[in-house]
Amino acid sequence: MDNLIIIDGESLSIKDIDLIANFDYKVKISESVIEKVNKSREVIENIILSNKVVYGVNTGFGYLKNTAINNQDIEKLQENLIISHAAGVGDYFDKNVSKTMLLLRANALLKGFSGIRLSVIQRLIDFINFDIIPLVPSQGSVGASGDLAPLSHLALTLIGKGKVIFNDKEMDSIEALKLNNLEIIKLQAKEGLALINGTQAMTAVGAINLIKVKRLCILADAISATTIESLMGSKSAFRSELHLIRPYKGQIETAKNLTCMLNNSEIMDSHEDCNQVQDAYSLRCIPQVHGAVKDTVNYVESVLTTEFNSVTDNPIVLVETNEVISCGNFHGEPVAMVMDFLSIALSELANISERRTERLVNPQLSNGLPAFLTSQGGLHSGYMIAQYTAAALVSENKSLSHPACVDSIPTSANQEDHVSMGTIGARKTSLILKNLENVLAIELLCATQGLEFRKPLKPAEGVSLVYDFVRQKITPLSDDRDTSKDILLAKDIINDLDFHKIIHNFLTNSSLNLGDK
Repeated sequence: MDNLIIIDGESLSIKDIDLIANFDYKVKISESVIEKVNKSREVIENIILSNKVVYGVNTGFGYLKNTAINNQDIEKLQENLIISHAAGVGDYFDKNVSKTMLLLRANALLKGFSGIRLSVIQRLIDFINFDIIPLVPSQGSVGASGDLAPLSHLALTLIGKGKVIFNDKEMDSIEALKLNNLEIIKLQAKEGLALINGTQAMTAVGAINLIKVKRLCILADAISATTIESLMGSKSAFRSELHLIRPYKGQIETAKNLTCMLNNSEIMDSHEDCNQVQDAYSLRCIPQVHGAVKDTVNYVESVLTTEFNSVTDNPIVLVETNEVISCGNFHGEPVAMVMDFLSIALSELANISERRTERLVNPQLSNGLPAFLTSQGGLHSGYMIAQYTAAALVSENKSLSHPACVDSIPTSANQEDHVSMGTIGARKTSLILKNLENVLAIELLCATQGLEFRKPLKPAEGVSLVYDFVRQKITPLSDDRDTSKDILLAKDIINDLDFHKIIHNFLTNSSLNLGDK
């Protein structure tokens, strides 16, 4: 079957998540994991039969860990757990985030250390495949005993409570279940806890962020190359031998991308013998800054990929020794730290972009471009205030990039006395990412407008691709117009997968043919 991803708890990748969350690929459980899941469930059922008291199976939770629960109340205990912990507030997570939460929780449970029935995991998969998406409030997790509040709202929908989006309509989950001939899940021992003890909310937000960021990194190189052309900058600082002696992978990759984008340019040829000794840092140091961002992104991906395929609930069922052991795999610190790290990296990508925009609109810095990129300065203000907006956004990012993970506040009567704040960190990264998209959109607007004043000289082939795509959507600025509409159109271009594909393919093919030029 085409458009199908098979999950096994071991091999889920960011590419798989992209295909499932954003392109509606279907999901199937691997046959190879069924025995592991069933054996894990047998351990829990044997505990119930033996009347042994085990945390999370037949006890209360958190501070109430020492309260034993009678066997006849165990199913009610699991339902009460989900209902009581569904205490989230705020706006709902985006649909693709909630869909990724379903996927990540199912994948973690398939590792066979959670004691949950296969049928419950399958219901998570059913929701993905039937496109029944739980409405999950985005606030309320401190990111330590897992993302308890968000995952409880997710789990509510399996038991016929809570709300979902189905066929683009908000409805009670019980209605969506009936429309798809799905029965309400009756949770048994430990299953409620297995569904909500984990890092899947923060990791889902992180994954969706990462998918966007990986595309933006390529586009940031292409946009900055367009700015270099508009400012009549130099490409000499991007020669490969200069970067091989400081061999950071991201730096080398960025220098190569810029060289490809700027190869064979009439604009550059026209000022080859000018007396400009060196460009400003925001141009000359693009490989060092963009490259460091890329290296950060690669590190974040490695951490998140580990988290995608990890057991993050509690207690853990060890089938080989027939034990159920409490530990701390639910603590979100690994994800929390890399979300803060990613926030810093994205803020820097926006910072250097805004500085390039300033050079484009400032006649003292733009190498002959008219003030604010309008030929009728005074009567018209051109893109003057677009730079103000970029400045406001990068300043806001500086506040948002303060790390969340260094904060902690005790919960559950001080039983849970150190927490990660990972979901807050991931949500902040989402806000910074949105700001970054607008900052890059403003640079794209100004860079392509700058090229209008370099005509009839033609830019390099790579930059021409950028210019031509923009001009299909946005006409050159002559008389003043609503700048916010231009910014919105430019942001749409940045998020256009066709635009990304054109640039990616060009860079891939050019790199193969570039050699050591």
